[in-house]
Formats: sequence, C-alpha cells, structure tokens
Amino acid sequence: MNIIIAENEQRFDQIAAWKIIGQMLSKPESLIGLSTGQTTMNMHRIVSEIYKMNPFDTSKVQVFNVDELINLPRTYSGSCYAMIKSQLCDSLNIPEEHFIMPPTFSEDFELECKKFDQALEAAGGIDLQMLGIGWNGHIGINQPGTPFESTTWVSPMDPIFEEKVRRETKVDENYYLGGLTLGIKNIMQARKVVLIAKGRQKAEIIKKALQGPVTVDIPASVLQLHPNCEVLLDTEAASML
Repeated sequence: MNIIIAENEQRFDQIAAWKIIGQMLSKPESLIGLSTGQTTMNMHRIVSEIYKMNPFDTSKVQVFNVDELINLPRTYSGSCYAMIKSQLCDSLNIPEEHFIMPPTFSEDFELECKKFDQALEAAGGIDLQMLGIGWNGHIGINQPGTPFESTTWVSPMDPIFEEKVRRETKVDENYYLGGLTLGIKNIMQARKVVLIAKGRQKAEIIKKALQGPVTVDIPASVLQLHPNCEVLLDTEAASML
C-alpha cells in the first residue's frame, strides 16, 4: 500500500484529479469508478478544467459511481447520477451510454444489482476505483459488519447521511431509503484502488483502517490486502499515522 500525503488541500485535489486523467490517458478505453461527496467535488472540477484547456480523447472512456441512492429521483441534486453527470460526464463529453449507473427506482433491486455487475464485467472490469471513506470506515455504502465477500447489494445508509438526505428531500421517515453499492468483493477486484481522505475529522478512522487489524468492523481496512492500492491524504487526515 502506497501512502501519499499532500501538503495542502489544493495539492490534494490536483493529485487526485491527475489520478483520473492519467488513467484516461494511459488506457483510453478505461472503466473508472468514481465517488461523490465533499472530498471529490474539487478534484472533479480540476479534471474538467484541465480537459477544457487541453482536450483529450474520452470517446471510449466509461465511468460509473461506486454507489447510488435508491427510491429518490435522479433529478435530486444529491443523487450520485446527478453529481457525476454535472461534475464530469457533461464537461468531458462522456456520452450517456458510457455512464453506467443503476436505476434509482425498481421493483426488483436484486436483479438491478446483478445487471449492474454484469454491465461492469461487460465493460472489461474496473481499471481504477476512486474511493472515499466514511467516518465509521465504510467504503461505498458498505457499512461496518458488511462481509468481505459481499457483491453489489442494497445497503442501509449511514444514519447521519440519511438524516441529511431526508431533510433535503422532505421524505417521510417511514419511506425506505438505501443505497445500491458495489460490494467489498467487487471493490477488491478493481485493478487499482485509490482511497482518498482529507480533514482532521478523518484522521482517527484512517489510522484504524490503515494500521489496525483487518476487520469487517472497519470495512476500509480490507484495502490493506489489495495488491494495488494507493492512499491519498492531506496532512490533517494523516496526522495520527
């Protein structure tokens, strides 16, 4: 596991952006898994800015997000589809058919999980998976306790995040919300994984994930076993290492 510590947030975002761009340039037909949230917003903006200044071939690139909220419309600004489309796909001219995402509504999400796995396999498998890490060590929406052999499934949301989503969408507390997410086994099958974290609030979980035991109680800890994993941190996230 290679750990990169960026001296500041700006440098962190630049390094992360070039991980994505570098994959696209080295393999134009890459399948790239992305993540959404505060950690990734600026790096996606930098990717778009670099592409605007120096366009490169994205006609064969395929992308997807590691997870997606279910039972909410794609038009919701917090949906992974909406964020990735607006932050990257539109600005990089990646066509809709190369943006692989599951539906947000379905009568059979178990089937949708299988179809999502099949679509990624048909695209050649994941070349690069960018991953954030939650405060409790979740990756994707694989919460603590998720078996390492899990494949794509519908998981409960992190309770803090779910509260935020319910507040923004004004959905009733009895209305089921969850997330369709790559399982841990799927993530571990990616050819390369880049785990990203910034901010002092991530320092403790980063220490546990990278230097503690490999345990389902800290899902991200399984990345210690990945043969090609990089970890990108800012100085605050790395402060307890």
